Amino acid sequence: MQILGKIIIIFIAMLHAAWSQSVEATVSSRQVVAGNPVQLQIDAVGDDVVFPEIEEVESAPVLGQAKSSSISFTSINGKSSRQNKTTLLLQFVPEHNLTVPSYDVLIDGKTYQTKPIKITVVQSEAPAMQENTKFSLQMAVEKNEVVVGESFVVTVYFSYEDGLRLAENPRYEKPSFDGFFVHEVQEPKVYRKGSQNIQELRYILTPRQEGNYTIGPAQVNIPEQDGSMRDPFGMFAPAKWTQAVSNTAAVKVVSAVPLSDLVGTFTLQSSIDTHEAQANKPVNLIVTIQGEGNLETFELPAYDIDGVTVYSDDAKVQTDIIDGSIKSVYTKSFAFIGDHNFTIPSREFSMYNPKAKRSEILQIPAYEIKVKGIPPGPIEKKAAVEKKESENKKEALEDKSKAQSEIAAFWWMPAGSFMGGLIVMYLFLRGVPAWKGDRRKNILKNAEALKILYPHTAKSAEVEEMVRKLYAKSSGDKTIQIDQKALKRLLEQFG
Repeated sequence: MQILGKIIIIFIAMLHAAWSQSVEATVSSRQVVAGNPVQLQIDAVGDDVVFPEIEEVESAPVLGQAKSSSISFTSINGKSSRQNKTTLLLQFVPEHNLTVPSYDVLIDGKTYQTKPIKITVVQSEAPAMQENTKFSLQMAVEKNEVVVGESFVVTVYFSYEDGLRLAENPRYEKPSFDGFFVHEVQEPKVYRKGSQNIQELRYILTPRQEGNYTIGPAQVNIPEQDGSMRDPFGMFAPAKWTQAVSNTAAVKVVSAVPLSDLVGTFTLQSSIDTHEAQANKPVNLIVTIQGEGNLETFELPAYDIDGVTVYSDDAKVQTDIIDGSIKSVYTKSFAFIGDHNFTIPSREFSMYNPKAKRSEILQIPAYEIKVKGIPPGPIEKKAAVEKKESENKKEALEDKSKAQSEIAAFWWMPAGSFMGGLIVMYLFLRGVPAWKGDRRKNILKNAEALKILYPHTAKSAEVEEMVRKLYAKSSGDKTIQIDQKALKRLLEQFG
């Protein structure tokens, strides 16, 4: 273990040296409402940093820039190291879609490049405020008729005029979404439109069943500060609370015919890392579904293959709203472990395309896996036995009397060995404590224990930890130690 610890320390030190100089560019938003600024941030790690002179980003003039530096310290095995980071901030207002170009940054005498970044400029869809109002709350739905399982966006616009003085933060109450699965977009959009300040709160709704539904209203209480009223001590009077209530929206939900696993416009890609593997070594399958629609509620079922242990991770789902549409990417991986040739079966999923109003099929193809180093199977064993029997018959025809004696020996020798084995086992068990005998009897092979415990990983953190250890052990990791008492207890509980 000491040698392993030294290797890890050396590896970390090598990575630290490799990463001691680096550069990265990021933007405050990849999608911006027309007329609003974007902030470009370039972080460079190194002792001596020289940024390029940037006066415009593509065709958008730079309105302002600032530079700052920071120092951080790390300690590995008692040895401290210092990291210098220099940051350049630029602000610009894009008038149309553009790509932030790659910039050359000189760090400690070597040139590094940032990666290009695409920025999309969109128009604000916020409804205009009524005249002589300081603020408003309005709601808009992407669609008024959808099929069961089809997701759509609901947006609440909170708008207020410049100069509105608030005593504290407004108190917001989101709309009612009875009959829908709701995914709330965590980062609201904040921007300006003319003299208005607008905040967009967005929700992704997926209907559970058909019917007519009413969404909303949303409510907000505004603590407006009255600057003309002061108490005798010169303090402002208590805030005046005003309530704003949004409109409601009617949505009709109809059934998709026929019912489908997915609703949207998606594509599916799958791949495995190898078609040939050593016995008890994993074969990894990655499945990616992406497109327009919501995949937050979709789950890819587990595989069940006789004689093969299957392990999978939790699916990763990324959902964004781009140009008013829902974009999702679903990724899930599986690991298959077997000691014989096997087939990962094909799978099909039905998808209802609401744009084309037709059903389509997404398919994961079948994969044939060849396992190397497998022990002789039943067919090979049977062939060997038949060959032996044929040789015995040939010898019997040549010398009948000799064959008879050989047959007698053939039957008596195994019987004598069997009786001798019983005697030896009896004597051995008398000298072995009972708990050792029980232990040898009940401990299963790692692969068998993994197959029993894997379906119960979600029921217990201890089971999940044991499954991970068994999986690593089966994959050839000799550093893993299995607590046999804990394994026996878990197998008795979940087996």
